[in-house]
Amino acid sequence: MTTAAAVAAVTTAVSLLLIAYILVGYPLLLLVLRRFRANPVRTGDAYLPTVTAVIAVHNGEASIGGKLESLRGLDYPSELLNIVVASDGSTDRTLEIARGFDGVTVLDLPKGTKCTALNAGIAQATGEILLLTDVRQPVEPQSLRMLIRNFADPSVGSVSGLLKIRTGGLREAEEIGAYWRYEAWIRDSLSAIDSIFGASGAYYAMRRDLAPVNVPGEILLDDMYLPLAAFRRGYRLIMEPAAVFWDQPTDRSTEFARKVRTLAGNYQILRHYPWLLSPANRMWLHFASYKAARLVLPWLLLIVLIAPLWLPSPWRELLVVPQVIGYALAALHPWLPRPLHRLSSPLRTLCMMMFATVAGLKVFFVPAERIWKVTKSR
Repeated sequence: MTTAAAVAAVTTAVSLLLIAYILVGYPLLLLVLRRFRANPVRTGDAYLPTVTAVIAVHNGEASIGGKLESLRGLDYPSELLNIVVASDGSTDRTLEIARGFDGVTVLDLPKGTKCTALNAGIAQATGEILLLTDVRQPVEPQSLRMLIRNFADPSVGSVSGLLKIRTGGLREAEEIGAYWRYEAWIRDSLSAIDSIFGASGAYYAMRRDLAPVNVPGEILLDDMYLPLAAFRRGYRLIMEPAAVFWDQPTDRSTEFARKVRTLAGNYQILRHYPWLLSPANRMWLHFASYKAARLVLPWLLLIVLIAPLWLPSPWRELLVVPQVIGYALAALHPWLPRPLHRLSSPLRTLCMMMFATVAGLKVFFVPAERIWKVTKSR
């Protein structure tokens, strides 16, 4: 075997092992740890602190009325819940609609970013608990009680709800929904062990005195930046599967834009919180195996596609040909007969996620606000 072939063999083998660990080994490790190292939260249904719900919104006239109705319908004492709507330079009827609801504090802010609007909204909060929620997703009536009961445990700093995707009838939406269910299982497992690395940004709660005073305006993932500040102080960030909120299905183009923002936000978080990859993070192995690993996965896949070209036959063909077929199925998915979609659709979704990871690198080269795209649901 030549030197080039030996290097290619080692590189391919190591990359394949890392890919197997990321996609299969780490989820299996979580399964074992969840079974034998679970750390249950001491919930308290009688715990009813004051809560301030903060909605940062820009031109949300299509959703703001329904969202406020949804919050008004929560099964929680109304005298313990107040709502702040922070309008980020809205030019539609968002302000008019929000002001039509009694008892809602409405902030008419100049155009900035979501984080500047959140900072203003949080500054107006008076509740012991912050409820941070997006404008689009309605919530189940019992969801707030389900979130709040976890704060009876003094070790809990933030609690996320569970996103469920409504049935949309689109195969690609169903594949994305399957991906979200997998993500939810990962987060629920991390929550059972200790903590997730952030929150479900569309609907989560955290102790107000743990929230950073000022979130940098360029931050793309406030739902990581805010909770991780509590995590570093020793608090748990958990997920509450009984606190359900809903969203409409999206197609791949919309999900791709959302995923680019999410992955770009992960790069930002590592720049602001480098301690996540150090022993200062009590869950550094989990962060490296889950969050950081997702950022290197596309490059590992590229290596196992290219490196085997230097291997002797038949190993070269055995490793490269199946990959080429898989990528071809993903690329040709729209034109393939429907019976093949069960295979090509998940492959296309996986490729989309990998391309989004690479595209997220543009956060280092363009202003962060240019990465924001309006989410369009079906």
